[in-house]
Amino acid sequence: MKKTSTRLADGRELIYYDLRDDAVRDAVDRRPLDPTVTTSEVRRDPLLGDSVAIASHRQGRTYHPPADECPLCPSQGDRLSEIPDSSYDAVVFENRFPSLAGDSGRCEVVCFTSDHNASFADLTEEQARLVLDAWTDRTSELSHLPSVEQVFCFENRGAEIGVTLGHPHGQIYAYPFTTPRTALMLRQVAAHKEATGGENLFDAVLRSELAGERVVLEGEHWVAFVPYAAHWPYEVHLYPKRRVPDLLGLDEDARTEFPKVYLELLRRFDRIFGENQPLTPYISGWHQAPFGALEEFEGVNRDDFALHLELFTIRRTSGKLKFLAGSESGMNVFINDVPPEHAAERLREVAS
Repeated sequence: MKKTSTRLADGRELIYYDLRDDAVRDAVDRRPLDPTVTTSEVRRDPLLGDSVAIASHRQGRTYHPPADECPLCPSQGDRLSEIPDSSYDAVVFENRFPSLAGDSGRCEVVCFTSDHNASFADLTEEQARLVLDAWTDRTSELSHLPSVEQVFCFENRGAEIGVTLGHPHGQIYAYPFTTPRTALMLRQVAAHKEATGGENLFDAVLRSELAGERVVLEGEHWVAFVPYAAHWPYEVHLYPKRRVPDLLGLDEDARTEFPKVYLELLRRFDRIFGENQPLTPYISGWHQAPFGALEEFEGVNRDDFALHLELFTIRRTSGKLKFLAGSESGMNVFINDVPPEHAAERLREVAS
């Protein structure tokens, strides 16, 4: 992998990740852009104890542009985009309309491929490995920013999810705090560790799932399963078999096997509702240990956390979506219409 860092016309950082070491990335952003102005602010909810990002400048972000005006495609002639070069393998740049910025963190866009009509599932194993390396590199770089406590690499796919740009891409949020979901996990890890005399909760969950009926696919270094208490109709968790706290902890064997396992998992998601159905909308995200202090989680350190990827769709059957209504949105109590065991069986049935 070759990494080339440059700057866009408004000062934002852009990084090319290339498969070839001889790639030259010297194209200049020719757009007449004004410096980026953001109003991002993080506010603490005194009742719930969580944080909310207030980002009014995002109201003006690009919304469903036609394909020939896509800002994530390479620049061609006089059609200028966020990527100055006329081609790329993978690229990461600072979001022009970030939810988090400055002392409130940082947001980046990850373009998986220059092919506008592709999806992550269409990538080759070599391309998917390049994206994994980019995620890992950005996690390392962002973790050193003084305002960052946690790094979240994720992909939203599909208009049903709220995606406003059709080009295959994901995002990276670098939060200035430990996210509520991660805090819940860490509290459970601490409680389990104390109750069992030191056993790791992630290890116990993985051991239980490996022995059960909800495993979807398994490799030498990775295992994917539908969790016992899945919140979403089709939800899969992908774990490395050797516990590591973040992407930086993966060894070469796990990195090499990941593309094959993950691409197969994504392709199964696109088949669960039938061959003639639209592509399955999904959210896929890496859960990594926070880089900040963990004193509030007594007896827990970073190595107690287990890196894993969570992949789920809001589609519950052909033509029907799972909406977060009163119980889910109002009280955060999920109601799942698809038994996890049935979801796992279906995902095994559609193996390629």
